[in-house]
Amino acid sequence: MNNNSRVIHLQLKPARGAPMQSVSVIEAVAEQGLRNDAQFGRSHRQVLIIEREALDKFGLPIGDVRENITVEGIQLAGLSAGTRMQVGGALLEVTMDCTPCKFIEAKRPGLRTQMEGRRGTLFRVIEGGVIGLGDEVRIVA
Repeated sequence: MNNNSRVIHLQLKPARGAPMQSVSVIEAVAEQGLRNDAQFGRSHRQVLIIEREALDKFGLPIGDVRENITVEGIQLAGLSAGTRMQVGGALLEVTMDCTPCKFIEAKRPGLRTQMEGRRGTLFRVIEGGVIGLGDEVRIVA
């Protein structure tokens, strides 16, 4: 268990296809997702989280894959559906790995295949709360 796992970047998507907006704090709402995000109210794709380490591996800047939350010091790729994670004041649950899409391939030919299983992890909000930059991230047993 690495207690240096933390949130290093937050962003919301105001509308589908709109540019992401960096924020210093977000509000997670139980069973709804992130307030003011285009995915709010969706069932399975409420929150996308990716590790800085994965972005570094593929030479991508933080925020570039339209993730809501960028974390460091914890591996999320491969977590089983149902795994719960405390992120700041919110409790989130893994729904599935995010599959690389045309958006990823448009960044660089071949990237879609390279990022298979490392495109980020999708979560749903179990217990709402505030998530801020620097907040701790940890898997809950």
